[in-house]
Amino acid sequence: MTRLEKIYRENVVPDLQKEFNYTSPMQLPGIEKVSLNIGLGAATQNNKLMEEAVSELTAIAGQKAVVTRARKSIASFKLREGMPIGARVTLRKDRMWDFLDKLMNFALPRVRDFRGIPDRGFDGRGNFTLGIKEHTIFPELEIDRVENPKGMNITIVTTASTDREGKFLLDKLGMPFRK
Repeated sequence: MTRLEKIYRENVVPDLQKEFNYTSPMQLPGIEKVSLNIGLGAATQNNKLMEEAVSELTAIAGQKAVVTRARKSIASFKLREGMPIGARVTLRKDRMWDFLDKLMNFALPRVRDFRGIPDRGFDGRGNFTLGIKEHTIFPELEIDRVENPKGMNITIVTTASTDREGKFLLDKLGMPFRK
């Protein structure tokens, strides 16, 4: 059991039961998975950029990243169906908890002039998406070796049914939301 999962079970679960008056443990919202995505439009012309993104995302996640490919051809973007356009990885169980712990306690505080994350990234069903401008905030990457800093999206999928439940869950886990 990871450190953050232990915090969830010992501290967050009782707070959730008290706040939302759950009668069954099956009603408790939890975190289902975390999805990391790097979109690279420029990789259609530069294959080295795609390989770099996959290796960096693999280092950050601790799990092999896969290349995402275009579903449709779009002439104005010089894009054909099947061309590589990004990299993604989905984390579950222990890797998910380890990544969230690293994100909340090491990576986000390394952002320059960090004042917290805005809470407008909720989708209406309790899931939260966060965009990061530079992926170099993660401790696995050596900043000197990264040639092209890339942005990335992090989606935290919860079993919460409302945004209020999802925000309460992430807040209690230690997500640094803006006050």
